[in-house]
Amino acid sequence: MDDRYQVQDITVDRTNGVTVEFGDGFVHVYGLLELRLNCPCAGCRGDRDQGRDPWPKPSSPLPLAIRDAELHGAWGLGLEWNDGHNTGIFPWDALRRWADEGEPHFVPDSGRGA
Repeated sequence: MDDRYQVQDITVDRTNGVTVEFGDGFVHVYGLLELRLNCPCAGCRGDRDQGRDPWPKPSSPLPLAIRDAELHGAWGLGLEWNDGHNTGIFPWDALRRWADEGEPHFVPDSGRGA
């Protein structure tokens, strides 16, 4: 696999975002709000497809924060948000393309199905 899609280090700052160091030494910071608004799960994609932001909802706690983070094998990162949402999985290759191209592109199956 291309070193650009391998991950060397991940730093999760619960109130600011996620920093990923890729295998080729490239480092990118993904901001908290941009991660939440671009969650790749089916529910959030559906909201965006219908012209709605997936966050905040009327019951969303403020400020936004990451409650937990979990590696999914060698291919991605799952985030649990302080509103309880936890179904999106951010694949490393998609995160790298996002960093390189300046916008997210996730495949339809980037979620836990819940």
